[in-house]
Amino acid sequence: MPAIFVGHGNPMNAIERNEFHLGWESLAHRLPRPQAILCISAHWETQGARVTAASRPSTIHDFHGFPQALFDVRYPAPGDPALAARVAGLVRSETVRLDAERGLDHGAWSVLIAMYPDADIPVVQLGLDTGQPGTHHYALARQLAPLRDENVLVLASGNMVHNLRMFSFRDQQPQPWAEQCDIELRRLITERRHDTLMEYGARDATTRLAVPTPEHYYPLLYALALQNTDEKAEFFNIRVVSAISMTSLVIGIPA
Repeated sequence: MPAIFVGHGNPMNAIERNEFHLGWESLAHRLPRPQAILCISAHWETQGARVTAASRPSTIHDFHGFPQALFDVRYPAPGDPALAARVAGLVRSETVRLDAERGLDHGAWSVLIAMYPDADIPVVQLGLDTGQPGTHHYALARQLAPLRDENVLVLASGNMVHNLRMFSFRDQQPQPWAEQCDIELRRLITERRHDTLMEYGARDATTRLAVPTPEHYYPLLYALALQNTDEKAEFFNIRVVSAISMTSLVIGIPA
């Protein structure tokens, strides 16, 4: 299976048939149908590694101030306790705890509702211990590589550039520094500069603007860690909205 990183952005993308929603929908038509999905979302921060193990995960509406129509959304995909146990077994560098209570947050369902609207593919989420550095997350993700050969779609969901404090709803033209970082990140990904990407947010003042906190950036590392030496990254949804990059990528998609 391919591995994917999506810039999920505004939760309204789940119900608005805009360019981003349509980009996710189009991508799903190009992918082989997965047996299950492992999602790494910016919106589940944990202490230590955790994975959802509920057989019927709830739909979590982890936001406020949006129209009721968004809160009415349900994404009733089944869970996959067996896949959760498989993830825990693959990770040898630390103990991955099974969480039978956690549901799916909007980093997962806002994208999946466009890709797989029938909600008939089992979904499991892996938590992000954001107290750990990028090198830790990259190394953890490398241990999940066998899942690609087991028909599991690894879907990482965040935003490469994400600065809500500098985001403007009134003027959504790309801020120059954000566009500069988006261009640089795409170049580094194309050049497979994974070592640099693991430390990206700490390089200088501009990259710290792009990655003021790591939760939206770290999912990118999970997709990159699964890239084989003969695979290229294909970008889609390439756009910066104010101070947020929606740029997304897929690795290993069939020709």
